[in-house]
Amino acid sequence: MDEAALAAVMMRCFGGGQVRNLTRLSGGANMESSSFDYDDVGYVLRRAPSAEMMAGRPFGHITEAALVRSAWAGGVLAPEVVGELEPQDGIGTGYIMRRVEAEVNPAKILADPPASLITDIAHQLARIHALPHPAGIPAMDVLTSLADLKQRFMDYGGDRPVIAIAIKYCEDHIPKPAPSVLVHGDFRMGNLMVGAKGLSAVLDWELAHIGDAHEDLAWGCVGAWQFGHIDKPAFGCADFAAYFAAYEAASGTRVDPARFRFWLIYRTLWWALGCLQMADIWRQGADRSLERAVIGRRTSENELDLLLLLEEDAPDAELGDIDVPPAPSPRRQGEPSLLEMIEAVSEWISSDIKPAAVGRDKFMAAVAMNALGMLAREAANPVQVHEKALCDDLLAGRQSLATPGLLARLRTTALAKLANDVPKDARLAKARAKWIGSLETAPIK
Repeated sequence: MDEAALAAVMMRCFGGGQVRNLTRLSGGANMESSSFDYDDVGYVLRRAPSAEMMAGRPFGHITEAALVRSAWAGGVLAPEVVGELEPQDGIGTGYIMRRVEAEVNPAKILADPPASLITDIAHQLARIHALPHPAGIPAMDVLTSLADLKQRFMDYGGDRPVIAIAIKYCEDHIPKPAPSVLVHGDFRMGNLMVGAKGLSAVLDWELAHIGDAHEDLAWGCVGAWQFGHIDKPAFGCADFAAYFAAYEAASGTRVDPARFRFWLIYRTLWWALGCLQMADIWRQGADRSLERAVIGRRTSENELDLLLLLEEDAPDAELGDIDVPPAPSPRRQGEPSLLEMIEAVSEWISSDIKPAAVGRDKFMAAVAMNALGMLAREAANPVQVHEKALCDDLLAGRQSLATPGLLARLRTTALAKLANDVPKDARLAKARAKWIGSLETAPIK
């Protein structure tokens, strides 16, 4: 980020002053965010560094900024937008907000959440859903959107069986039309800022659209956004009963469990394909960041979540325990093996690089260590996850979770893949306990 260019933007918006403490914020799969001070006031710049990063989006940053302004004016805990980037600024597209001083790290928030958090979340969703439909925000057609997801799946190889089953489920269970509301589209932990007294800000409005309120209700309950608190499936801080009751009290609208389940499966599928898209963006060179490549490996998390959701519809005969052999030891004598070289590099980052790093560099050192761990585990325990012919049969209805032995095979593959990618994932432990019957049967190395 060019500090001089940012200073020129602030000069245009506010007059004379000086940019201080400019810091790239960690995280963020799509957009860049930078925190800075100007005349002793805190701000955040949200931007796309290039036009390529905005390609294919239904609306640009000018419309997004107008939406956030409208939400803020309507009493939603949105940030206060104070200025927009212009083409002549030369630093991409985006807008500037007053910085909210609160916690955004889900791990820290969910370690000791305020007692009011799930009520605050439900009330904010109800308030968003009651806002007037803003200009320039597209409406979602479920059939078209699902067809787009299916096409993306085919573009990425069309060869992941659990994703194929989820697509087929959604095709067969599209709910009847619901009243249209403004949907935030990315309302989840990670995009919510929380203070000691409760919810402080709702961030990242780039996926907003007109659609079904249940989509927003479900997205924050997808397994990826529970951040290990799987005993509290609603945003990692409450059960569904408390969440639904709070939303119904605030909105005057009943939560439909069947509609909620459809959207929970749909949005888990959507994020699985979103992770594959991250890999594609990296592979094509649009963004060669390590962070984006690592996010591409999170598909396995979503496949496990999908299997746990979808197996509810499998015949009882297919729901027995599975047998998983213990992982072999990769150790050997002689010169260092591939696994040992990866381990050596990871230990060097851990002992020499990460302790001295600050800010985003410390975050990226952790990302690099995670990536190396994935490589080492995959090299020791390779897993075949690409099955195009099976996916074709699943999409056509020639096979399903009623096919004898298929669910057991998919469970085994899902466990092995996630054990390679994120061995400490709480959902992996949950699935192992459910499917194998004992956490000790097949220890994770």
